[in-house]
Amino acid sequence: MAVQEENPITMAEVVSLVGDSEKSESIKKFIKSFNKMPVEKAIEMKEELKSLDLIKLKAEHIVKIVDFVPTSASELNKVIIEASFDQDEVNKILDITKKFK
Repeated sequence: MAVQEENPITMAEVVSLVGDSEKSESIKKFIKSFNKMPVEKAIEMKEELKSLDLIKLKAEHIVKIVDFVPTSASELNKVIIEASFDQDEVNKILDITKKFK
């Protein structure tokens, strides 16, 4: 079987997808120690970031932003080191993340 499509997902989405087995409970417990955002909020934030339609903002960047919720330019630069955003793009991203902090 070959991978047909690859989509990065947030930690909150992983918790909602792992199921209810004994192994999945340990996965949920581990992820919840890092992630405090409910899946509904994570999806809402993800959609708002996608709606910015920034060329440099890739799906994997959006997932990192949702997982870490940076609230300053320096935090954002630490989370997304692969892309260089201008000040206007940084402000647009941080306007969204600050609503979810």
